[in-house]
Amino acid sequence: MTERKPTGVSFESWVDRQISAAAAKGEFDDLPGAGKPLPKTDGKDTALAWVVNKVRAEGHDVSALLPPSLAIAKELDDLPDTLARVRREARVREIVEDLNERIRAEHRRPAGGPVLRARPLDVDETVASWREGLPSDS
Repeated sequence: MTERKPTGVSFESWVDRQISAAAAKGEFDDLPGAGKPLPKTDGKDTALAWVVNKVRAEGHDVSALLPPSLAIAKELDDLPDTLARVRREARVREIVEDLNERIRAEHRRPAGGPVLRARPLDVDETVASWREGLPSDS
């Protein structure tokens, strides 16, 4: 477990001491990429751009880096494709109800970023649209 910062010690010096102690124990030896140069940038890259590129390179979804209101808006845009892969109506209802709850939660949250302009979806209308897209059994 990480030790607690002692009272009366600044965070900066406390962190510096922990880093120095870890380096002395060799905890930074043989890390992946040790001794290799950092990737070149075009000078326009930001720290966030580096994080996004790293997340993409490792095959993760970058939408987790979006503010909640933008992530929900993206999820709404992707919803038809998402539901097209679902085979059970109960699962469609579950997905839409979960999304609606997150939309409501975002509306209750104080504005701290882009405003979510979407309203909760009508579950029955969404299920009806999903049914229309199902392949027929002919």
